[in-house]
Amino acid sequence: MSRSFLSPGTMEAAIGGDADAILTLLKTSQPDIRRYARRTCRTTSDVEDAVQETLWIVYRRIGRLQRAGAFSLWLFQIVHRTCLRLAKQHIGVPDDVSSLENDLQLSKRPESELRIDIAAAIQSLPSHYRQVLMLRDVDEMTISEIAQSLQLTRETVKARLHRGRALVREYMVR
Repeated sequence: MSRSFLSPGTMEAAIGGDADAILTLLKTSQPDIRRYARRTCRTTSDVEDAVQETLWIVYRRIGRLQRAGAFSLWLFQIVHRTCLRLAKQHIGVPDDVSSLENDLQLSKRPESELRIDIAAAIQSLPSHYRQVLMLRDVDEMTISEIAQSLQLTRETVKARLHRGRALVREYMVR
């Protein structure tokens, strides 16, 4: 771990919330995060996403770390879980078995009925979820294009898209 260039005092200051120490910790840790992600993630775009998400998580949660010596393991676990989540998204692993049953129920419905229900589900979304969902799934814009056009971060766009899709699915299986 590159943290050897980090003094123990800097690590403790970061855990204590010192902004400069946190910035130093993030800069020093980024090569290790990237190395862990390259070993664990499926694609190069997943590596980049995992690095960004891990840096964000470390920034937000460093104060919860109880022992400075546990940092390397904690960092590796964050990268590992992030890469697994990203891989599941690529291969379409359902969150649970009930979603498979719901898919079967939806596939048995007439197409015209499904279209009406999907339109109603999308209309029922709060506007910020609906806007992102429409730009991605109807206009087929990339996450980066959506983020730029709406002046949001990629993470915000991804979160809204995920939540919007979940709400549509929930609406559809009622």
